[in-house]
Parts: sequence; structure tokens; C-alpha cells
Amino acid sequence: MPQPDVKKLDTDDAFPALELDLIGGGKKSLPSDEWTLLLLYRGYW
Repeated sequence: MPQPDVKKLDTDDAFPALELDLIGGGKKSLPSDEWTLLLLYRGYW
């Protein structure tokens, strides 16, 4: 489904602020003050 109003990240763009719910409880805020590797798995098409 096209999303024409969504701006994609480009080189040197700041990562948008996110707050994720963790499976074991609690929350994780991104970006944080530490290095973070974010992997997304979209599953089967």
C-alpha cells in the first residue's frame, strides 16, 4: 500500500524518537544514549 506522505530516512537524517513495548515488560526508547542496532523482521509475504 503506497504511503505518499511518509518521508524516508536519508544519509545524515536523525532517527525519529520511538518508544517500544518490550516482550518481558517495560519500554525501550530510541534513540538512546548508547549504540543500538535495530533489526525488523516483516515475516512471510
